[in-house]
Amino acid sequence: MFLKVQLPWNVIIAAENLQPEGLMLQREIIVRLLSDFAVKKATKDLGYFLAVTTLEKIGEGKVRQHTGDVLFPVVFNAITFKFFNGEILEGVVHKILKHGVFLRCGPIENVYLSNLKMPDYRYVPGENACFMNDKMSKIGKDVTVRFVVIGTKWMEADREFQALVSLEGDYLGPISSPDI
Repeated sequence: MFLKVQLPWNVIIAAENLQPEGLMLQREIIVRLLSDFAVKKATKDLGYFLAVTTLEKIGEGKVRQHTGDVLFPVVFNAITFKFFNGEILEGVVHKILKHGVFLRCGPIENVYLSNLKMPDYRYVPGENACFMNDKMSKIGKDVTVRFVVIGTKWMEADREFQALVSLEGDYLGPISSPDI
Protein backbone atom coordinates (compact mmCIF):
# COMPACT_ATOMS: atom_id res chain seq x y z
CA MET A 1 0.00 0.00 0.00
CA PHE A 2 1.22 3.49 -0.77
CA LEU A 3 1.32 5.82 2.22
CA LYS A 4 1.60 9.61 2.35
CA VAL A 5 3.69 10.58 5.37
CA GLN A 6 5.05 13.78 6.87
CA LEU A 7 8.58 13.42 8.19
CA PRO A 8 10.95 15.56 10.22
CA TRP A 9 14.57 15.29 9.07
CA ASN A 10 17.91 16.89 9.85
CA VAL A 11 19.92 18.04 6.84
CA ILE A 12 23.61 18.80 7.35
CA ILE A 13 25.27 21.18 4.90
CA ALA A 14 29.06 21.30 4.85
CA ALA A 15 30.50 24.76 5.56
CA GLU A 16 32.18 24.94 2.15
CA ASN A 17 28.81 24.40 0.41
CA LEU A 18 27.09 27.33 2.11
CA GLN A 19 26.18 30.20 -0.21
CA PRO A 20 25.00 33.63 0.92
CA GLU A 21 22.20 33.65 -1.69
CA GLY A 22 18.93 32.29 -0.24
CA LEU A 23 17.90 30.29 -3.33
CA MET A 24 21.27 28.54 -3.60
CA LEU A 25 21.11 27.58 0.08
CA GLN A 26 17.57 26.23 -0.34
CA ARG A 27 18.71 24.29 -3.41
CA GLU A 28 21.62 22.79 -1.47
CA ILE A 29 19.27 21.76 1.37
CA ILE A 30 16.88 20.07 -1.09
CA VAL A 31 19.68 18.25 -2.93
CA ARG A 32 21.13 17.02 0.37
CA LEU A 33 17.68 15.95 1.62
CA LEU A 34 17.03 13.93 -1.55
CA SER A 35 20.45 12.31 -1.30
CA ASP A 36 19.97 11.35 2.37
CA PHE A 37 16.42 10.15 1.63
CA ALA A 38 17.63 7.79 -1.13
CA VAL A 39 20.31 6.27 1.12
CA LYS A 40 17.85 5.58 3.95
CA LYS A 41 15.91 3.09 1.72
CA ALA A 42 13.26 1.92 4.23
CA THR A 43 12.14 1.75 7.85
CA LYS A 44 10.16 -0.90 9.71
CA ASP A 45 7.27 1.45 10.49
CA LEU A 46 6.92 3.33 7.20
CA GLY A 47 8.14 0.85 4.57
CA TYR A 48 10.18 1.80 1.50
CA PHE A 49 10.84 5.47 0.79
CA LEU A 50 9.78 6.19 -2.78
CA ALA A 51 9.56 9.95 -3.31
CA VAL A 52 9.70 13.33 -1.63
CA THR A 53 6.58 15.21 -2.71
CA THR A 54 6.72 18.59 -0.94
CA LEU A 55 9.09 20.44 1.34
CA GLU A 56 6.92 21.96 4.07
CA LYS A 57 9.40 23.82 6.26
CA ILE A 58 13.09 24.58 6.61
CA GLY A 59 14.00 25.47 10.17
CA GLU A 60 16.74 27.78 11.37
CA GLY A 61 20.23 26.40 10.82
CA LYS A 62 22.44 25.57 13.79
CA VAL A 63 26.23 25.60 13.42
CA ARG A 64 27.94 22.44 14.67
CA GLN A 65 30.80 23.44 16.92
CA HIS A 66 33.71 21.25 15.85
CA THR A 67 33.10 21.01 12.11
CA GLY A 68 31.45 24.31 11.19
CA ASP A 69 28.75 22.41 9.27
CA VAL A 70 25.20 23.71 9.56
CA LEU A 71 22.28 21.50 10.62
CA PHE A 72 18.87 22.47 9.24
CA PRO A 73 15.74 20.81 10.64
CA VAL A 74 13.27 20.24 7.79
CA VAL A 75 9.73 18.86 7.51
CA PHE A 76 8.59 17.29 4.24
CA ASN A 77 5.91 15.03 2.76
CA ALA A 78 6.85 11.75 1.12
CA ILE A 79 5.33 8.64 -0.48
CA THR A 80 6.24 5.25 1.00
CA PHE A 81 5.31 1.66 0.13
CA LYS A 82 4.57 -1.04 2.71
CA PHE A 83 2.91 -4.48 2.69
CA PHE A 84 0.07 -5.24 5.09
CA ASN A 85 -1.32 -8.67 5.97
CA GLY A 86 -4.46 -9.43 3.97
CA GLU A 87 -3.57 -6.99 1.20
CA ILE A 88 -4.06 -8.14 -2.42
CA LEU A 89 -1.12 -7.22 -4.68
CA GLU A 90 0.58 -8.26 -7.90
CA GLY A 91 4.18 -9.32 -8.44
CA VAL A 92 6.40 -10.72 -11.19
CA VAL A 93 8.07 -14.12 -10.78
CA HIS A 94 11.87 -13.87 -10.98
CA LYS A 95 13.05 -17.17 -9.44
CA ILE A 96 11.51 -20.66 -9.49
CA LEU A 97 12.42 -23.33 -6.95
CA LYS A 98 11.01 -26.81 -6.39
CA HIS A 99 9.25 -25.63 -3.21
CA GLY A 100 7.94 -22.27 -4.46
CA VAL A 101 8.68 -19.06 -6.34
CA PHE A 102 10.15 -15.64 -5.55
CA LEU A 103 8.39 -12.57 -6.89
CA ARG A 104 9.17 -8.86 -7.10
CA CYS A 105 6.48 -6.40 -6.08
CA GLY A 106 7.44 -2.75 -6.30
CA PRO A 107 10.66 -2.20 -4.36
CA ILE A 108 10.33 -5.54 -2.53
CA GLU A 109 12.57 -8.24 -4.06
CA ASN A 110 11.90 -11.13 -1.66
CA VAL A 111 8.24 -12.09 -1.92
CA TYR A 112 7.96 -15.85 -1.41
CA LEU A 113 5.06 -17.95 -2.64
CA SER A 114 5.35 -21.50 -1.30
CA ASN A 115 4.04 -24.47 -3.26
CA LEU A 116 1.94 -25.22 -0.15
CA LYS A 117 0.11 -21.92 -0.70
CA MET A 118 -0.63 -22.62 -4.39
CA PRO A 119 -3.69 -24.90 -4.32
CA ASP A 120 -3.92 -27.28 -7.31
CA TYR A 121 -0.54 -26.26 -8.74
CA ARG A 122 2.26 -28.79 -9.16
CA TYR A 123 5.94 -28.32 -9.95
CA VAL A 124 6.99 -29.13 -13.53
CA PRO A 125 10.79 -29.58 -13.69
CA GLY A 126 12.89 -28.83 -16.74
CA GLU A 127 14.88 -26.10 -18.42
CA ASN A 128 11.94 -23.71 -18.04
CA ALA A 129 10.62 -25.02 -14.72
CA CYS A 130 7.20 -23.81 -13.67
CA PHE A 131 4.12 -24.59 -11.61
CA MET A 132 1.04 -25.70 -13.54
CA ASN A 133 -2.50 -26.71 -12.64
CA ASP A 134 -5.01 -29.01 -14.39
CA LYS A 135 -6.50 -26.06 -16.30
CA MET A 136 -3.04 -25.41 -17.85
CA SER A 137 -2.67 -22.20 -15.87
CA LYS A 138 1.08 -21.65 -15.55
CA ILE A 139 3.28 -19.83 -13.01
CA GLY A 140 6.74 -19.42 -14.52
CA LYS A 141 9.50 -16.87 -14.87
CA ASP A 142 8.31 -13.33 -15.77
CA VAL A 143 4.64 -14.21 -15.13
CA THR A 144 2.58 -11.63 -13.22
CA VAL A 145 0.76 -13.17 -10.27
CA ARG A 146 -2.00 -11.72 -8.07
CA PHE A 147 -1.60 -12.81 -4.43
CA VAL A 148 -2.64 -12.10 -0.85
CA VAL A 149 -0.02 -11.15 1.77
CA ILE A 150 -0.05 -13.52 4.76
CA GLY A 151 3.09 -12.34 6.56
CA THR A 152 5.92 -9.82 6.46
CA LYS A 153 9.30 -9.63 8.14
CA TRP A 154 11.60 -6.62 8.54
CA MET A 155 15.29 -7.43 8.00
CA GLU A 156 17.16 -4.71 9.92
CA ALA A 157 20.63 -5.63 8.62
CA ASP A 158 19.54 -5.28 4.97
CA ARG A 159 16.98 -2.52 5.65
CA GLU A 160 14.36 -4.39 3.63
CA PHE A 161 11.20 -6.46 3.98
CA GLN A 162 10.51 -10.07 3.14
CA ALA A 163 6.98 -11.29 2.55
CA LEU A 164 5.14 -14.60 2.54
CA VAL A 165 2.15 -14.71 0.19
CA SER A 166 -0.61 -17.09 -0.88
CA LEU A 167 -2.93 -17.87 -3.78
CA GLU A 168 -5.64 -19.17 -1.46
CA GLY A 169 -8.65 -16.99 -2.26
CA ASP A 170 -10.88 -15.83 -5.08
CA TYR A 171 -9.37 -14.27 -8.22
CA LEU A 172 -5.77 -14.98 -7.17
CA GLY A 173 -3.13 -16.53 -9.42
CA PRO A 174 -1.37 -15.78 -12.70
CA ILE A 175 -2.87 -12.83 -14.56
CA SER A 176 -0.39 -12.41 -17.42
CA SER A 177 2.33 -14.38 -19.12
CA PRO A 178 5.36 -13.36 -21.19
CA ASP A 179 4.15 -15.86 -23.83
CA ILE A 180 1.02 -13.81 -24.61
